[in-house]
Amino acid sequence: MEILANFEQRAIVHSTSLAWLVSPMPGVDRRPLDRIGGEVARATSIVRYAKGSKFSAHVHTGGEEFIVLEGVFQDEHGDYPVGTYIRNPPQSSHTPRSDEGCIIFVKLWQFQPEDRSHVCLQTQQMSATPTEILGVSIIPLHQDTIEEVAILSFEPSAVMNIVATQGAEVLVLSGELQTPSDLLQKHSWVRLPLGDTLKVTAGSAGARIWLKTGNLTEVNKQIKRVKLAG
Repeated sequence: MEILANFEQRAIVHSTSLAWLVSPMPGVDRRPLDRIGGEVARATSIVRYAKGSKFSAHVHTGGEEFIVLEGVFQDEHGDYPVGTYIRNPPQSSHTPRSDEGCIIFVKLWQFQPEDRSHVCLQTQQMSATPTEILGVSIIPLHQDTIEEVAILSFEPSAVMNIVATQGAEVLVLSGELQTPSDLLQKHSWVRLPLGDTLKVTAGSAGARIWLKTGNLTEVNKQIKRVKLAG
């Protein structure tokens, strides 16, 4: 399966307009944003757990990264409410579930194979720091030699150029961002290719986004690993 598999092109998806697709596990549905592969895939998705649903125990051979958008996600290691940011590195394992139901934004098979750093942050309890851009503040989430991940908060009408020298990815968590050609609303997702730049202007209520930069430098290696694993 290939969905928005040309990483040299800009991709914009308004995920709330997509239909939910069933997964192999009852009660777990997903909205694929980009994907290369079958059930073993380099994938970016919005995933919904119905109340009381669960996924079978599994090992994250290629790593898993997610942020909880609604409800409470759970596994044997703990409960993760809205705003929780998790990185489960390659070779980690768990048995996910949601007693109340939840929606998460999740990325699979996009880690360096040697990465063993686990991250678990309750971003709702973290304070943002002002940036050099007027009206924009930041909560850093993760940084390594390849990529940086953060949450950015925009005051009303704040303007920013998202510079994707090595690629970038944006998920709108709340509020609205106006681009020259599109309005990004809650759970809109953008992938910017290497060298791209996107100017965004926050709406009247401001905006909050999840931002990853540098993430497309290793995309061809990630795809190769997925194909070998599949």
